Amino acid sequence: MKTKISFLITLFCWSLLFSAKSQEKEIPMLDNPMSVQYLKKNLRKSQPRLVFNSAIEKNLKKKLKTDALIQNMYKAIKLNADEVYKKPLLERKLEGKRMLGVSREMLWRINMLGFVYRMEKDAKVLQRINDEVVAVCNFEDWNPSHFLDVAEMAMAVAFALDWTAGKLPKSTIKLAKNALIEKGIKPSWPESGKNPGWAYGTNNWNQVCNGGMIAASIAIAEVDPELASKTIWRALDGLPHSLAEYGPDGVYPEGSTYWSYGTRFSVVTATMLESAFGHDFGHLKYPSFVESAVFRSLMNTPSGWYFNFADCGDKRGESGDLALAWFATKTGNKTFFEKERFLMPAEEMGKLSRLAGAGMVWLSQYEEKGEIKVPTAWKGEGSNPVVVFAGGENDPHNYYFGGKGGRGMVNHGNMDGGSFIFELNGVRWVIDPGNQNYHTLEQAGFDLWGRCQDCDRWTLLTKNNYGHSTITINDELHKTEGLVTLSGFKDGDIPEATFDMSATLGDLVSSASRKFVKESPTSIVIEDNIEVSEKTKLITWQLMTTAEVEIIDGGAILKQDGKVLKLENLSHPDFDISIVSLYPAPLKIDRQIEGLKRLEIRIPVWTLNDDKTKIKVRLSGN
Repeated sequence: MKTKISFLITLFCWSLLFSAKSQEKEIPMLDNPMSVQYLKKNLRKSQPRLVFNSAIEKNLKKKLKTDALIQNMYKAIKLNADEVYKKPLLERKLEGKRMLGVSREMLWRINMLGFVYRMEKDAKVLQRINDEVVAVCNFEDWNPSHFLDVAEMAMAVAFALDWTAGKLPKSTIKLAKNALIEKGIKPSWPESGKNPGWAYGTNNWNQVCNGGMIAASIAIAEVDPELASKTIWRALDGLPHSLAEYGPDGVYPEGSTYWSYGTRFSVVTATMLESAFGHDFGHLKYPSFVESAVFRSLMNTPSGWYFNFADCGDKRGESGDLALAWFATKTGNKTFFEKERFLMPAEEMGKLSRLAGAGMVWLSQYEEKGEIKVPTAWKGEGSNPVVVFAGGENDPHNYYFGGKGGRGMVNHGNMDGGSFIFELNGVRWVIDPGNQNYHTLEQAGFDLWGRCQDCDRWTLLTKNNYGHSTITINDELHKTEGLVTLSGFKDGDIPEATFDMSATLGDLVSSASRKFVKESPTSIVIEDNIEVSEKTKLITWQLMTTAEVEIIDGGAILKQDGKVLKLENLSHPDFDISIVSLYPAPLKIDRQIEGLKRLEIRIPVWTLNDDKTKIKVRLSGN
């Protein structure tokens, strides 16, 4: 009784502390009735209860008999599961400071094997799951210094326990539950008494780590209900700090591939809560969360690349988007359900998502209730605002323009405010240099994660403004704290968007704005209005491309893949375009992109007639 009273007092103190935090940030909260009493009363008693439960599984098995898409995806999962048997059991090996590769491999293995076991109850599969669980639970730890490693491993072990529903040897069950407590949940509660940064953070760590701790807590709830309930309570209280980042329009500030990472864990968390407690505590209704599916859809360009701003990968995989499928299931919108990709030959899908087993639930629950197409002119505001102009379905030109604001201080952000990409006729003419391997940089002793104005991160071409299609003043870096905001937007047949760039250029200008106008189905106009200050010496207009470039009077001709794009310097035709080769890139540790070059229009301030200038450039194709 004394322990229970002590726990309730502690919980009350946490509630006051974290409620104060939430009120300070004024963000919507999830429902959070969690307590020991609530847990004991409402947690489903029978297994499975993580993602699957008896009703969900009954529906899935029914679909497996009749639905060609479910049958095809199951075939792909079985092919993946077969590959697990060819691999040795996992060992605790770090890559630099991370064990994340091992944890992710374990989550993939359990999703493949675990799903097959749920469908077939094969003793061979059960044995391999047992061997995998014993191996990782005997690790000395799950690398708590990089808690993503712990979170993904904890979710994997929790799934293994739950999806085998008591059929593992008692010794393995005891070992696994002890590991979840000692190597998973307890390290999430620092001895200092303070919460780890990820618990109330604003980035993907919050979604992944809290999701992993919820899975672990549900798996050990009967063993230690107090630890489980306080951990779930903290997760439900902390998760809104990451969910709020989708606001107000659904943009994920860290870019499309990090949307996939963070959102996959959010939707699997929502699914776990539904299967275990009967509802998701407010995930689906959270402001702008569903809208983020529009953002994700629009980040896929006609060429097969992403609009790859921030620390984003270049191209998407071949198979269907399972996280989007969750949104399709919840809304009935076929736009989010990539049917053709889920029906591609199973042999061609390769290695599936490490949450594909869980994702089968969303696929099996999908019922089409209509189609709401993504817009062809769209804006998403927030901490990293984005605009997209697209050609839409059956566009013969495969038109795509993506422009952005933001600042370097955004999670995984770059000095790319005012930058853009442009595709036409299947060619990406204007590129974003994208991301590069973290471990390689860290191994070289490079500080990738500091974001101060003079931090190492901004020496990289992929991170600084010299590697992006934007404006640079006096050849200086953008201000990492200066937020480029979306100040105007108009849709319609000739959509346009304007960004205020003043803050990122700082006192090097008096003011600056950049307008993008889709002038025609085959062109984009970029118009910069700059009011100089006494510090302004040189204005540089930049465009990043891998195309071949021929300089002509008043502009340039770009050639790539047998196609042609014309660059017209409408405002300053007497200023020649300069070509700066960036292959090889300036630093050895820079990402090396074959054929990369920066086109420049350099305007010395002494050539201006007054303190204002307009730079106007048109890009147009056939």
